[in-house]
Amino acid sequence: MKTEDINIDELSLEQAMEKLEEIIMTMENSDISLDDSLKCYETGLKLAQKCKDSIDRVQKKIIELSPEVE
Repeated sequence: MKTEDINIDELSLEQAMEKLEEIIMTMENSDISLDDSLKCYETGLKLAQKCKDSIDRVQKKIIELSPEVE
């Protein structure tokens, strides 16, 4: 997997999660160099943040759309 080919900003939540799973599998199952491991790790952190931001945005929207409960 070439991590430099991923444009994280254009990925949907589902795509970002899929790429993150691929990176995890690559790091767990491959004999990759330390440099490549670091690149995977950095990309994985960015993907994880993208997923978190997407979920937070949807959660905030749901709260805004939900009627107040007393």
